[in-house]
Amino acid sequence: MANDSTPRHRVVVIGGGFGGMYCTQTLRRSPVDVTIIDRRNFHLFQPLLYQVATGGLSPANIAAPLRSVFTSQKNAVTLLAEVSGFDMVTKRVLLQDGDAIPFDTLVVAGGSTHHYFGHAEWEEHAPGLKTVEDATKIRRKVLTAFEKAERTTDPVARQRLLTFVVVGGGPTGVEMAGGICELARVTMRRDFRNIDPAVARVILVEGQTRVLGGFHEKLSAYALKALEALGVEVQLDAHVTEIGPDRVVVKTDAGTAVRRIDTETVVWAAGVKASPLGQKLSDAVVAAGGTAFAVGRAGHASVGPDCSLGGRTDLFAIGDMASLNGATGKPLPGVAQVAIQQGSYVGDLIHRRLKGESLPGPFKYWDKGSMATIGRRRAVADVGFMRFTGFIAWLAWLAVHVIYIAHFSNRVLVLFQWFWNYVTRNRSARLITGESSAKAVAH
Repeated sequence: MANDSTPRHRVVVIGGGFGGMYCTQTLRRSPVDVTIIDRRNFHLFQPLLYQVATGGLSPANIAAPLRSVFTSQKNAVTLLAEVSGFDMVTKRVLLQDGDAIPFDTLVVAGGSTHHYFGHAEWEEHAPGLKTVEDATKIRRKVLTAFEKAERTTDPVARQRLLTFVVVGGGPTGVEMAGGICELARVTMRRDFRNIDPAVARVILVEGQTRVLGGFHEKLSAYALKALEALGVEVQLDAHVTEIGPDRVVVKTDAGTAVRRIDTETVVWAAGVKASPLGQKLSDAVVAAGGTAFAVGRAGHASVGPDCSLGGRTDLFAIGDMASLNGATGKPLPGVAQVAIQQGSYVGDLIHRRLKGESLPGPFKYWDKGSMATIGRRRAVADVGFMRFTGFIAWLAWLAVHVIYIAHFSNRVLVLFQWFWNYVTRNRSARLITGESSAKAVAH
């Protein structure tokens, strides 16, 4: 019989996103004590952030308190804290407030943030979409632009205010552009007296030759037509060279045309980079006399076939933090399904290792397909053995997203809100928050 006084194995999971959450839940019946550290007290369903940004959902609809997610998991403890570094000599996670959390096994699932490709100054004028704060900031900028346009009598200023630029033609960019178009042309079409919101211009700038570059060409072609049918102006083979408070400058790949777009509202959806925790952990390993593991320019830590770092059995990185090639030889995409499957895999590996059971083989990603929605009744879906578009793809997109929302109550809320939005064509969460309304529309 085991000695009850023997310390239990301590697993620290950094990040309460998809990877961290699924890793922790997989360890619920393991002989371990799990500590989840996150700088937010909630798990956020990021794929629906764009709907918060366009007024379709409120933040509470897509966020679940981490303590409630793990309330029935008695071997899990949740801590609200900011990780500042690591001490690999004593095997502790260092917190910004000076505290330290010891571990026997560490799983880093810190997620990602925006990547401006060497132009950090653009962030002030072109927020990305990774957090609740990002979503409410974008919502404020979009709605405030319409409010300012309602008050101004200057036609040039009004045109600038009613021009919206989305940079990046991936799923987030396509969804944002479609959402803003529907907001202007459908939801708010009768809400103003001095302006017609339907005349708003939404411009999508993409550097590749097609939108949704990771999808099949036929799906990309459908998405392009659907965007144009909504009224989105799509510029392909174009790159942003300058972003200011009242403009975006775009240059074609050939370099033959430079275009200035006068606008006060820009949304960045062109790139992401991993949390800096990967580099901090590599530096800590070296400081402790170990061998550094590779960390790419975008912050992704190179992991082994079992998601371990530097071949160690006590360090793992998953989700957006990790760089691992899939069956095709290309790096796995930074999507929720990769994080979910890696989290479950690492949790199972730790459980088996501690129980003395045979270990699982190398991590294998099961690509369940890709989906993106362009707008009401418009979406694309690629599930491997079939590809479909339009209303059926839109229904599939709705179903898949509801399934992966953490709490049942949130699923009910989102379903009801979607149903109401569909019937009434209304977006009820059109709130300007974060600063006073008078200040927001001041000239």
